[in-house]
Amino acid sequence: MLQHTGIARVSARTQLAELAFFSAKNALSCLFPASIFACLALLRQVPYRYDVMLVLCLAIQWWMVRTGLETRDEAKAITLFHVLGLAMEVHKVHIGSWAYPDHALTKVFGVPLYSGFMYASVASFMCQAWRHFDLRFEGWPRTGVALAFAALLYANFVTNHYIHDLRWPLIAATFVIFRKTRVAFTAHVTTRRMPMILAFFLIAIFVWFGENIGTYLGAWRYPHQALAWEPVHLSKVSSWFCLVIVSLVLVGELKRIKLGEHRASGVFSSPDCAARPSRRRCRRRKASTGPRRSRRRRGTRTIRPSP
Repeated sequence: MLQHTGIARVSARTQLAELAFFSAKNALSCLFPASIFACLALLRQVPYRYDVMLVLCLAIQWWMVRTGLETRDEAKAITLFHVLGLAMEVHKVHIGSWAYPDHALTKVFGVPLYSGFMYASVASFMCQAWRHFDLRFEGWPRTGVALAFAALLYANFVTNHYIHDLRWPLIAATFVIFRKTRVAFTAHVTTRRMPMILAFFLIAIFVWFGENIGTYLGAWRYPHQALAWEPVHLSKVSSWFCLVIVSLVLVGELKRIKLGEHRASGVFSSPDCAARPSRRRCRRRKASTGPRRSRRRRGTRTIRPSP
């Protein structure tokens, strides 16, 4: 499942160094989500803490951009996710999927404005991890296919209460669309590759643990947590699996636009045609790598030795 390039056998010291860099870079990537959890814990007994959380989230974002921990383009992506997340929150709270019990001045249709940053924190993690681990994608689906699939996944979060929930058919489609996709990442020296579907699942598990922490701190409540806190049901992993795909596709396509087609070809590639050229160029490249026939140079002749 997980492959690495380079020397097959590495020393225990090298493996420990790789693990240390991997853990440290993951911790750096989680800076914004961890800051949100820390603020929720510190403000647990503070009145109007939802309003205070909004001010603190904005301040943290300003500080990250100011210090260079986050780029302006990444901040724009996080803002986009804040808007998309807030729209989903308004719908979900309206139909009673969960609730925000505390009072706040900055509530819109029962949803505190800071809640959009909970979704934006997932995008922040992806943007940070993209940079820290120098992510590369092999076999990434075409832009139109990826965006259309992400739109279907997002729309299902809204329509699943009015029509049949298409979550599981869409998850099954993930195994078709991303079956050839691999993500390459470098923690320290060695570049490793992982199936994209496995990466989706691992991030979804990670976010599910974060959701349990958030509900424990009272950031929001599910109906079964009205009287006392209980763990979030494991079935929520499937929802986060879909949302992780939406997040990564949007972050990826925004980066593709920022880099341009030529520079993005080094980040998004396919196993056969690294730069994802046109079909004619792809076939030409494949043909050029095939066996070549030996050609006799013009004006020369082969001299056979006498018996």
